[in-house]
Amino acid sequence: MSADETQGTPLPPEENAGGATGAPGLTVPPSAPPPGPARSRNPLALVVVAVVAAGMLYFGFHMARRSESAARIMKSTPAPDFTLESLNGGNMRLSDLRGKAVVLNFWATWCGPCKIETPWLVELQNQYGSQGLQIVGVESGDDDKEDIAKFVREMGINYPVLLGKEAVGDAYGGIPALPETFFIGRDGKIVDKSLGLHGRDEIEDAIKKALNTEAVKSDASAQIMGDMAREDGPARK
Repeated sequence: MSADETQGTPLPPEENAGGATGAPGLTVPPSAPPPGPARSRNPLALVVVAVVAAGMLYFGFHMARRSESAARIMKSTPAPDFTLESLNGGNMRLSDLRGKAVVLNFWATWCGPCKIETPWLVELQNQYGSQGLQIVGVESGDDDKEDIAKFVREMGINYPVLLGKEAVGDAYGGIPALPETFFIGRDGKIVDKSLGLHGRDEIEDAIKKALNTEAVKSDASAQIMGDMAREDGPARK
């Protein structure tokens, strides 16, 4: 090989890809421009981004919890128990109503469909109360007690009104809209539920289903019945 072949063919200066010429066959990269001044970051923008990210995480976690709760709230499942403050003072616990058919109605004073539905619930409480029906209203609009009391008076509500809490709403699937109603049998299990305004006849049919369920006997009652059966014993010939 010749010396020229060993060293390669040097590029002409004009073909040196815009770079400076150096050793034969090499292209020297152009020198980098001097660095400009560093850009300062806006601290307010960083705070906004952090707040938005935290909000998205909280919203996602909250919605995941609601989805899990909604998946658990199905027909024939036990109604989640809770204790809430009553508008008239004192507390009410859902499980204390075991043995009755319960209509658990989530509503608010500003809810238009609730204003249509409430008079039906008043009538149905009067009609089926003697058969073991107990309607319970859970105010879920974060209204003042005065506004709630005014609504109760104007509507002539004849059943307990409880002051709702977010945790109770979440336990029942998040309450995506109002009104939302759960129909609970005498055994404490959900027999039906409705979201939004439904006709009076549909509500009455669901109430009848709840009334037609059988109450679960307590352990004490079962023990008494068992003792009575043993005392009677088999019939003697």
